[in-house]
Amino acid sequence: MTDLTRDDLRAAVTAGVIDESQAATLVVLSQTRRGVREHLTGLDEPFELFRGFNEIFIVVGLTILYTGFNGLTGLSMFSTTSGCILGLVYSIMALGGLVALARYFTLKRRMVAPSIALSVMFGLSAMQLGLSLSAMFDFQIQGAITLAAVVAGVALSAFYVWFRIPFTVALIAISVLAATFGVAALGGALPTEAQDFFLLSADGPFAIITVVLGVIGAGIALAFDMTDPHRLTRRSASAFWLHVLAAPAIVNTVALTIFQYDSLGAQLLLAGFLLLMALFAIVIDRRSFLVAGVGYVVALAFTIVSGNAFVLIVLLGIGLVLLGAKWEAMRRAILRAMPAFPGKNRLPPYESLAPEGATE
Repeated sequence: MTDLTRDDLRAAVTAGVIDESQAATLVVLSQTRRGVREHLTGLDEPFELFRGFNEIFIVVGLTILYTGFNGLTGLSMFSTTSGCILGLVYSIMALGGLVALARYFTLKRRMVAPSIALSVMFGLSAMQLGLSLSAMFDFQIQGAITLAAVVAGVALSAFYVWFRIPFTVALIAISVLAATFGVAALGGALPTEAQDFFLLSADGPFAIITVVLGVIGAGIALAFDMTDPHRLTRRSASAFWLHVLAAPAIVNTVALTIFQYDSLGAQLLLAGFLLLMALFAIVIDRRSFLVAGVGYVVALAFTIVSGNAFVLIVLLGIGLVLLGAKWEAMRRAILRAMPAFPGKNRLPPYESLAPEGATE
């Protein structure tokens, strides 16, 4: 009899043969009988956008359908030509239709790309509902955006509870960030330039808000991860999207602030900060966290176009290549050297007897 793999268990969960907790229990039982971590070959991050071109075909159809509905009803992201009452009615109709479609494509067909597309469309329709409500009460632009973000966040949270689409967590996080920015803007703290949203030296609380929410997002993602160290359930996939958003929120603010000082000392300070981020990513075994953060730094460096910036880009490229080649070995060495700390045994397993050339 062929041994079941993690992919087999993921497929069983997706097909509804077993639930997520049963799959995780089976993995733990199997690995305990075989010596648990001594026989693991390393874990990778589950990441799936679509499973075939038919899903892309359906996404195109859903996009055309949604766009056509908005055109017929006069709905748009920031206004409605039908008035606020009809805007409310049409937004509720759109939300109801999207829920019906999600019941079929997500709960019945278990499709990935259509589920993601429906999450985005649901969030946009929820924002339109919030904008229509704000038009009823004659809110100004700051209040309208804040209310739209709050309504979207609440609606998307309910959508996530119902359908458990991991990508929805990222949309909820964006809604929380937008709502928090909106509340801050209501106090009159409006930045004069776009970069003031991320500069710690700028007036206003936006940069601090970004860092704080980034840290909170990373903490929630880590909590998801620690309930699913073998990465079999949708909690791990939800954590993936939170890490993708949390890393740029943290890194962008710190890096942009440091980049304002074009000196060798500033570059060294940034390098040290990125090393700490890399260490954190290795310990929690999240390449997505590191790639998202470093990618943002490279984008910022290209906007500066200075000699020091290009040196940093070269060093980052070398570092990522080395990490990609030796990730498991480095993680094993680091975690072995680290003393016991709360939650260490709930991180993804790091002990392995796999040969050097084994793939994840």
